[in-house]
Amino acid sequence: MSRLTNQLFARKPLELLLEEARGENRLRRILGPVQLTALGVGAVIGAGIFVATGSAAHNVAGPSLMLSYVTAGITCIFAALCYAEFAAMVPVAGSAYTYAYATLGELFAWIIGWDLVLEYGVASAAVGTGWSGYFQSVLHKLGIHVPKLLAESPWRYDAVTGHFVSTGSMMNLPAILIVALVTAVLVKGIAESASFNAAMVGIKLAAVLFVIGVGAFLVNPANWKPFAPYGWTGISFFGHHVSGQVDPSGTPVGMLAGAAIIFFAYIGFDSVSTHTEEAKNPQRDVPIGIIVSLVLCTILYIGVVAVLTGMVKYDQLDVNAPVSIAFRQKGLGWAEGLIAAAGVAGITSVLLVMMLSGPRVFLAMARDGLVPKSTFGDVHPKFRTPWKSTILIGVGIMALAGLAPIDFLLHLTNIGTLLAFVIVCTAVLVMRRKYPDAERPFRCPWVPVVPILGILTCLLLMFSLPTGNWWRLGIWLALGFVIYFLYGRKHSVMRQQTETH
Repeated sequence: MSRLTNQLFARKPLELLLEEARGENRLRRILGPVQLTALGVGAVIGAGIFVATGSAAHNVAGPSLMLSYVTAGITCIFAALCYAEFAAMVPVAGSAYTYAYATLGELFAWIIGWDLVLEYGVASAAVGTGWSGYFQSVLHKLGIHVPKLLAESPWRYDAVTGHFVSTGSMMNLPAILIVALVTAVLVKGIAESASFNAAMVGIKLAAVLFVIGVGAFLVNPANWKPFAPYGWTGISFFGHHVSGQVDPSGTPVGMLAGAAIIFFAYIGFDSVSTHTEEAKNPQRDVPIGIIVSLVLCTILYIGVVAVLTGMVKYDQLDVNAPVSIAFRQKGLGWAEGLIAAAGVAGITSVLLVMMLSGPRVFLAMARDGLVPKSTFGDVHPKFRTPWKSTILIGVGIMALAGLAPIDFLLHLTNIGTLLAFVIVCTAVLVMRRKYPDAERPFRCPWVPVVPILGILTCLLLMFSLPTGNWWRLGIWLALGFVIYFLYGRKHSVMRQQTETH
């Protein structure tokens, strides 16, 4: 029993990680701080601004959604500082998976790696589905209509009943096509992907600044009253209501409930750490990319929500395309088309960065023998990208985006990310104790206060999510355990090294 325990919780020595970082078959180091920050902004600014703001303000938080974004942003800052310390210490692919392996052991590393694949894969499918809806709204303005049979998922998720309802469609073809296109771009190379992303980020930042700059002159402060129509809390514990108001389906509403629901808008800043191995100077540039992108995005989110809820009363916001339609409601129809087109570009860059990250987590797991190296660890000799896993994950995302409804996908995303943040914050505490003298080019400030606050705030948001999220996470992790004990544990490089010594 003790031998099994030693295998399951075997830690990967920091010295070995640093040695591997200098090995062969590594990814191409070509990303600087500006490109890494752009990747972070590309992953964060998108559906959160162009889609989620309308539904969250209309149904959950009202104008207090501004503080919901502040709350979620602070939660992310705690986790971001922990991510930055690890990324500077261990400049290899794998993100939280690698950090957990070095601190908490192989089993926890597997859990977090499997969890990250869920996060990036499902988030990509959700963003692809959201892109399809936005793209089709742009086509409608041009008089072009996608046939009903190919316009959306065959099912729609009814949050009130918890059941799926038929839509009469066969598949969401636009979502499948955009995922296929992004997969092809990612196989080609990180330089091309980063350049494409930088162009998309430039377009959507211009649109967001336009919304804030022009919209500020159209704000009516009376629209901010009442500021918190649904209350300030909205807390549940494993689906059981604790405090605040609830909607007709029994789901908590309010400022804190809004923070739990819109948290997916921040998913992506941690993807910067998955590109550590492709950074020119990872010890300096990755912490810059993580922290600058997160702070910048938080400021932009708050600005857009302030302008939107000031331009249009919260209960009159459109839930599908709130930003562009708010300008139409104020008589600026000419701006609607510009913002809608920028929204498509913005959501495209989110999809690109999300899909960029998953294969790199699998790459790190393959190097450790936990998944087949011939497939997930194969780096293309010319493009220097994990091309096989990129294609495989792309096919899986195409199936999800084409067949699964967006509401169902979004429910799966938040809890996986929050779990990853909890483990990273915990790992910083363990690493400080186990390797107190290790070189830390970037040090998380105020340890242990910052990691502990990160753990507590993430757990608060996790417990405020609907019970169904916990069931879905449990099923996914159970599947992961089956794969780990049937394949990963037997082929673990760490286990083989332990047995030979």
